[in-house]
Amino acid sequence: MPVTRLKLGKLKVVRRQLLQRYEHQPFVSCLAGLYGCQWRRYQRARAQPGECCCSKVECVSFGLLILTFFLSFLFLYFWSEAQNDYNDFDWFNFGTLGFWFPWSLVLLVVAAALFTYIALLLVLAVCLLSEGQRLYLHWSHKSGIVVTLVFSITATAILSDLWSKEWKTLLLSLQVTAPFLHVAAVLLMAILSWPIALHFFRMNKKVRQVAVLGLYLSILFSLYLVPLGMYSPCIKEAGTLGPAPALIGHRGAPMLAPENTVMSFKKAVDAGGEGLETDVTISYDGVPFLMHDSTLRRTTNVAEVFPNRTHHDASMFTWAELQQLNAGNWFLSRDPFGSVSSLSEADRLHAQNQSVPSLAQFLEVASHSGKLVLFDLRRPPYGHPYSQVYINLTLQVVQAVINSSQVLWLPPEDRQLVQTMDPELQQTSGQMASIQELADGHITRLNLHYSTMSEQQISKYRSENISTNLYVISQPWLYSLAWCAGAQSVTTNSVHILSSLGKPLFLMTPEEYNLMWLLTDAVSAFLITAVFIFHWWRERGLTFWSSSRQNHENGPYSKFRTESSEVICIRWSTLQSDPLGWSPLTMTPCMSALHVNPTGTLYEP
Repeated sequence: MPVTRLKLGKLKVVRRQLLQRYEHQPFVSCLAGLYGCQWRRYQRARAQPGECCCSKVECVSFGLLILTFFLSFLFLYFWSEAQNDYNDFDWFNFGTLGFWFPWSLVLLVVAAALFTYIALLLVLAVCLLSEGQRLYLHWSHKSGIVVTLVFSITATAILSDLWSKEWKTLLLSLQVTAPFLHVAAVLLMAILSWPIALHFFRMNKKVRQVAVLGLYLSILFSLYLVPLGMYSPCIKEAGTLGPAPALIGHRGAPMLAPENTVMSFKKAVDAGGEGLETDVTISYDGVPFLMHDSTLRRTTNVAEVFPNRTHHDASMFTWAELQQLNAGNWFLSRDPFGSVSSLSEADRLHAQNQSVPSLAQFLEVASHSGKLVLFDLRRPPYGHPYSQVYINLTLQVVQAVINSSQVLWLPPEDRQLVQTMDPELQQTSGQMASIQELADGHITRLNLHYSTMSEQQISKYRSENISTNLYVISQPWLYSLAWCAGAQSVTTNSVHILSSLGKPLFLMTPEEYNLMWLLTDAVSAFLITAVFIFHWWRERGLTFWSSSRQNHENGPYSKFRTESSEVICIRWSTLQSDPLGWSPLTMTPCMSALHVNPTGTLYEP
């Protein structure tokens, strides 16, 4: 009877151990199913103390996942911060491919989708590690990682070759986003401390422990010290911020009307623009008119009116021929900024009937509204009847229509002659130079690409009464940066948006920034320390329980030890020679015949 009770008691112990080993865990099942398609509990395994969290192949897969995460994030951040130049990117593709399509937005959506996919895989991996599970990545996810990695590297390489200036945009963006990226990075390290601490205390090799902890702490302390090297013009003492830069409408208000049309310039004036920018070309019969491109293909219906002259230079058309073209339908059909849906029906009808304006019409709008004028003048090609006198033609129109003091004269050709002929013009240079060179050229304003933005340079020129205009700035964060840097004006596609900003985005005092920095570091250090202490305490308790159990199993009842890998079956064997029928006990291993059904019950088939 005691032996029977012992047998039943041992079987209950085994059953409890097996149930604990294969207990239903919905959370872990979901994680393992999504990560490695291991939906059934017997398909996955826990990482035992002292074991690596995955095989060598899975270690490589996990390392590749981390690399892909950072590279895809880099490209997504790079391309999202390049939104200011999406319009240029799309029109470049139009000139190359011959048809319009919003490739910039497609690229952004694809980059965001792939990064989200990789980020979710990484979150699943970290959660599995936090649960002490061994990693196994399904082959379909491995293929997805390779596709994302190739896409990120290829797209970054191509865009870097075509638009190398965008890397300068990325560096400028860090001047406003770096403090917040720092907080996010420290938060990520605090979250990662849980699985790192778990596996750190389970490792049985000191070399691995030192390597893992050393790498983690080096990254963490580097992040703690990164703010020491940060610079942002938007971190200013209270009361030192200058006035908001004046807004100059780039070809008018191209988000609200077709670019370089009378409607577009009037929209820019109504939206609060303090200046108007355009590009001037001379027609074949000597009339200055507005056109940015060298051909008429992009912004007119020249393919319908003059199908055999689609690729001809715009200056080879007479003014009468130019007046036959429609300069508004393309805006409604292609919707370059995605803003047509916000226009009223009256505005759409008005935009549909726009024509190519002359320089005189443009100057009349500026003169009546008292706005500044900035334009570039394109020299006609060789063989044009006015290729030698185009500057004189332009000056005659300017002097006849508008006050010369309202004109920012940008063309560098014959600047001294132009200054002599009309000294009231505000001479504007498109290149940086020494103060002496600018003074000799009577330069009062610089017109520079925003990628050259420098608070020190702007301040130096301002001290010599030379204003700085930055082009083309359409994103609020970039306008905020120009505001903090002290720029006097910016050329923009979005006058109606930037005019509503009451103060720069991300503006803070040094005291507020230091508080955010120190508070982030202190809180994260406390949480990380608490996580490591918790795991040390838990693993120490598990080690004590494990050693106590080993001592018990090595005691006087060790011959009755029952493990999940071996169950001792106790059988009675009847001996014919025993007259009383008593039989000695025989013990045989029978774990191979012991099974667990789906409900967790032990049975012998």
